[in-house]
Amino acid sequence: MTSFLKYLSILFFSFLGWQQSATAQEEPSSVDATASIDTIIVGYTKAAPFIITDQENLEGISIWLFENIAKELGLVYELRPMIFGEMIDALNEGTIDMSINPLTITGERAKHMDFSLPFYASHSTVAIVEHGALHKFLHLLTSVLSYNFLSAVLLLIIVIFIFGWIAWYFEHKENPAQFRTGMKGVWDGVWWSVVTMTTVGYGDKAPRSRGGKMIALIWMFSGLIFISGFTASIASSLTVEQLHSNFDNIADFKNKPIGCVKSTNSANFLRRNFFKNVTLSDELVDGLRLLKEDKVAGFIYDEPLLRYRISNDKEFEDLEIMPIQFNLQFYSFGFSNDRRALEKAVSQEIAILTESLEWRVLLSEYDLGEE
Repeated sequence: MTSFLKYLSILFFSFLGWQQSATAQEEPSSVDATASIDTIIVGYTKAAPFIITDQENLEGISIWLFENIAKELGLVYELRPMIFGEMIDALNEGTIDMSINPLTITGERAKHMDFSLPFYASHSTVAIVEHGALHKFLHLLTSVLSYNFLSAVLLLIIVIFIFGWIAWYFEHKENPAQFRTGMKGVWDGVWWSVVTMTTVGYGDKAPRSRGGKMIALIWMFSGLIFISGFTASIASSLTVEQLHSNFDNIADFKNKPIGCVKSTNSANFLRRNFFKNVTLSDELVDGLRLLKEDKVAGFIYDEPLLRYRISNDKEFEDLEIMPIQFNLQFYSFGFSNDRRALEKAVSQEIAILTESLEWRVLLSEYDLGEE
């Protein structure tokens, strides 16, 4: 009898344990995500318009999104300001639980951290200094007065003098009224050479000797070739200047000094594509100041962040965004690898919130359309 009661007791407690286990498996994932976490450490750094720091207040797209998620899931959290590179390292090491910065999903980052569902898609772009008219004119003048251009002008002057002297040599005896003797006569020949080459043809001086007429015939056709080449040289210099000041592709910056924020996806793009003359900054503002000081020719970063900073900061009103888009990116929240349950719960809420009317209104308030 005692053995039978023991057997029943074992069966009862085994059944009770199995029932509790089954009940726990049926509980929502959001409960699992937060039940074992007292306070979630959330890292962030300035990234307007996603994270805007106004004295002690925080606002922006990521702040709105996270606060609504935290309210829905009942999260207890601590926001911790950090430098971007330090925040990435902290996620990799697990010293913070998540980041609410708009982090780009990359294969390299995915080896060390988890990502939520994306909530925004964007590109990288380039900011440059918008120079005034005087600066552009001086730069154009410098480009036109290049070594090749000045060499062509010198050659043209020499040829003009040669044909002018030859014309004077044949004409100064038979036509002394128009081609005088001595240095004045040589100048008459040079004047005739210039007028003939430019096809102006004043008619004040014309060769009469047979040799002078042969030289005139040769020079009229040669002059067309020389003046065409001279014009082409000027046009080439102007074209080079236009290409220098109007970049159409990120590859145009390959041999230029450029800036970027360290540890970002844009910086990784430059490294993968073998950009060598790159200056990395800890913060976006530091990099834009380097651009203003002409220490870099362009600054590469995420388009929404660049556009917002330049549009809303008077310090950078002389900068402009180039119509160049590259390096498609998807923004997500980042999580340390041991917070996968939290990531799953947050992703579910992101899917719901980004389909709402409030989300579309929020993006429009910051002049961002969904790409």
